[in-house]
Amino acid sequence: MSNVTVRARLALAVTATAFVVACSGGVSTHDRAVDTRAPRSEISSSQLPASPADVVAPRDADAVAATLTRVERAIRANEYDAARSPAWGWQQQVAYGALAAHPEWLERVLVAVPADLRRPVRATHAAGAALSAPDLGHAPVDLPDEPAEYPDWTIRTPRPPDELLRMYREAEATFAIPWQYLAAIHFVETKTGRIHGNSTTGAQGPMQFMPSTWAAYGAGGDIHDDHDAILAAARSLSASGGPADMRQALLAYNPSDAYVAAITGYAEVMIDEPRAFHGFHAWQVFIGTAHGDELLPEGWTRPS
Repeated sequence: MSNVTVRARLALAVTATAFVVACSGGVSTHDRAVDTRAPRSEISSSQLPASPADVVAPRDADAVAATLTRVERAIRANEYDAARSPAWGWQQQVAYGALAAHPEWLERVLVAVPADLRRPVRATHAAGAALSAPDLGHAPVDLPDEPAEYPDWTIRTPRPPDELLRMYREAEATFAIPWQYLAAIHFVETKTGRIHGNSTTGAQGPMQFMPSTWAAYGAGGDIHDDHDAILAAARSLSASGGPADMRQALLAYNPSDAYVAAITGYAEVMIDEPRAFHGFHAWQVFIGTAHGDELLPEGWTRPS
């Protein structure tokens, strides 16, 4: 179903078919009942990068571990804060990007981070790595490894995390698909709605539906609307075996083992800690060019 994944460079950073909890909204049956989070972070806004372009990539395994320890702790310990949470996500993305570029650092990073962070760090890294696997199927906006031209995209500002969470939860309540899977699909396909553009195979909208599939599951909605597309994705997954068999449902959505591994990995990170959504929601769009990885900021459109 998807066809908008840009290969993972700067780690999961660049994926657009390729990959949230907000503070408002009810508590899912998948959310943890016991609060074991660390105390609220004391990092002030003045100590955080002012924009994604200001983030400096960690240069070695120890620096990756230090960055992930700091930002994963902050994301898990704090309510969503529009002034600080996005900056934690930007740093998180770039740190995982550095790790993706140097997978040989993984074991050293896992030894260096606190024990309770090893599982989510390993899972997030593995989910991003799956997006660059050769069996990804129809790789999202199919960019070559060294694109000669910019993609035909507009980079939008996504809806706030609390709004998206309400949509995911509405879909979960209606179709019983855990909201974390819907968030993971939204994240992997278009970076939670940031990427608006043309797919080489004709997939459209924030959840990347082919028009024929949308006709079956869109229920007369707007394929480009986040709310309608999220409900359609849940409807499709339910019709394909979810939630009883999420693997089969995801394979029907995109017949790729690598895709299933990526979506499942990100979803499980959010099931274990719903506030992980805050970090993923902030991840930006990067593309690989002949001159290196390039950030496409919100508001970007392809030069004419």
